[in-house]
Amino acid sequence: MNLNRRQFIVASSVMAAAARSAGGLEKKKYKACIIGDSKMGGYGHCIQYAFALRDDVATVALADPDEGGRAQHAKQVGVQRTYADYREMLERERPDLVAVAPRCTVNHKDYMLACAEAGAHGFIEKPFCDDLSSGDQMVAAIEAKNLKWAIAFNFRGMPLVQHAKKLVEQGLIGTVLEARGRGKEDRRAGGEDLIVLGAHVLDLMRFFMGGSPIWCTADVTDKGHASTAANVRRATEPLGPIVGDRVHAMYGFPNGLVGYFDSMRNPDGNGGRFGIDIYGSRAVLSIRIPHGDATVRVQWLKDSTWSDGGWKPLPDAPSVEIKDPHRERNRIITDDLIAAIEEDRRPVFSVHDGLASWEMTQAVFESCVQGGRVDIPLTSRKHPLDSRPQPAF
Repeated sequence: MNLNRRQFIVASSVMAAAARSAGGLEKKKYKACIIGDSKMGGYGHCIQYAFALRDDVATVALADPDEGGRAQHAKQVGVQRTYADYREMLERERPDLVAVAPRCTVNHKDYMLACAEAGAHGFIEKPFCDDLSSGDQMVAAIEAKNLKWAIAFNFRGMPLVQHAKKLVEQGLIGTVLEARGRGKEDRRAGGEDLIVLGAHVLDLMRFFMGGSPIWCTADVTDKGHASTAANVRRATEPLGPIVGDRVHAMYGFPNGLVGYFDSMRNPDGNGGRFGIDIYGSRAVLSIRIPHGDATVRVQWLKDSTWSDGGWKPLPDAPSVEIKDPHRERNRIITDDLIAAIEEDRRPVFSVHDGLASWEMTQAVFESCVQGGRVDIPLTSRKHPLDSRPQPAF
């Protein structure tokens, strides 16, 4: 067969494309979509880039009810198709993966149930839900279809934190005795700090203490006085009701260990204490989450009195270079999510962990309402600050 020059070029291009596709260089295995809301929780901590570094994922569409925000974020991500209604996007695109980006919890249940109905796996920003009843429904919906969903607990996934956990298990700090965590203690100090930033700290506490606590007792105050129903208010973002400008919570774990979470409005504001300390019989491990950073600072104090000597970097700590924090901050989580899909297992950073962290948050408010220690799991799955008669506390 004789081909002219133009026919030869076209035929060569088609064959080259077929060869590349057969070799897996151009073929994408998964189709992904993004749900955002520029006026109701935005895109969290760069959740729109959740799958950007995956060669086997093609992000094809984005939904955002705000026209300006929709156009802006679609351009940033590089998607051609956009929708005002996420339900329409899910119906038309039928994605394998969805990134649910808004940090406000008000619509999280609706987003996730719609994604489950569409048969999509996914990745969701924290906090997980509005109340435990919603969280239970969300988890049940994905379990019914064997879908894999991860949550943005990116600090737990960082190499330094993973390395620290291994060292603690190997006895670096001796026998673990207790954990002490603090929120960011900025303008949201107290109940809102517990929900927003406390989610990370409580997740880290579960990670180092070997699972969920079995009880909680909390002291919650407003302007130095015990919080009452009159102090219940809405958070500054749509995250549900909150109470307290000071929270002191104590958690008991099955192995006899205890953990503490504190957040207190103070005249010095955020002092860089956001993080958690793990106290052992021979040393202390310190994890701090710097403001505006995509990494963590992890050190240890080799002294059984917890007071003498200097803080040092972890032995054999991995060197981690982050070139693009917007795209890299969630990479470990999404890489594990894809692996979980292919291996048919629960993701390491699962929405089940998001629900467990939220239950620890709700236990604080339940303890405030009840005026004492409460058992975990909580019997009532409704929000403690919504479901009790006003005179109850």
